[in-house]
Amino acid sequence: MTVLLLAAGDHFVLNHLLVDAVHAELPDGIDIRQLTLPWPVEPFGPVGEVDEASGSEDDLIEALHGVQICVTQMAPLTRRVLHAAHDLKLVCVTRGGPVNVNIEAATERKIAVCSAPGRNAAATAEHTVAMILAVIRRIASTHMDLTGGLWRGDYYRYDSVGPELSGSILGLVGFGAVGSRVAQLLRGFGARILVHDPYVNQQQLGDVAELTTLEDLLSRSNIVSLHARVTPQTTRMIGAVQLALMPPGSVIVNCARGALLDYDAVCDALDSRHLFGAAFDVFPQEPIPAGSRLLTTHNIVMTPHLAGASKHTAANAARIAAGEVGRYLRGEPLCFCVNPEALD
Repeated sequence: MTVLLLAAGDHFVLNHLLVDAVHAELPDGIDIRQLTLPWPVEPFGPVGEVDEASGSEDDLIEALHGVQICVTQMAPLTRRVLHAAHDLKLVCVTRGGPVNVNIEAATERKIAVCSAPGRNAAATAEHTVAMILAVIRRIASTHMDLTGGLWRGDYYRYDSVGPELSGSILGLVGFGAVGSRVAQLLRGFGARILVHDPYVNQQQLGDVAELTTLEDLLSRSNIVSLHARVTPQTTRMIGAVQLALMPPGSVIVNCARGALLDYDAVCDALDSRHLFGAAFDVFPQEPIPAGSRLLTTHNIVMTPHLAGASKHTAANAARIAAGEVGRYLRGEPLCFCVNPEALD
């Protein structure tokens, strides 16, 4: 029997990437229907009860008619959509967390949901290092000065220059797929790496990094970079008390999740010159609202939540999802299923 699959791509994880990856995994016995979602031409947002979704429930319900497998990054797989998709058995979301899927409703309907962890780990790690370099070498601010006709030679003053990576102590809060890659990249610059992560031990770190407490990491690190997942324990884990532990003239970087950090406390630490600089790809509210202190506080480098944006990320996402489709149809165990009880 031929299986019908819906490739609900967008303008980042393109449909042809999904289609090519599925056909490479399964050359025969599968038909593919396509739906193109508007993200990122149009911002994602909440749809029904799910978050970070793109497109409409009605369009998705129509596209899922007769479909057994859906591969998507942003489609709004709400309870309403899932209960209307009578033939659907597998959803593969090409992102690390399937927040656009109502997992409870999928499990009730015996629909397995898979994700694509690590798809953007290399891109995010590279972006993190780029952000560190941009803030300690004032690349963004001096570029803007030059385009405005201002030559800032005064930045050569000793009290205005930042540290080098070589010889610096870098503290990584979290040592998962991204944090571990950041460590490897920074080691190439000659930096010493400290790690705080309750889920790893020193044996796992080997000679790459030294495992320590959060307080010790903060008090010893010239640069601190956040790579933890958001949980009740990690939400706003870095605030005024923790920032005060950091050495004067240090730097904090967040390319993970905005909820990890108290941004007002960072602005206070920058205004008092306790911190030298900061770099952020993620924020407590996105887009950044007008009037935010982040837009006026000195020596902050910011990018609009695109650390994971690379051509390799899009291709990796399609490949990981296609692998799950192949395993499902061959009756093999799924690697990244978030609700295995749906398979019982």
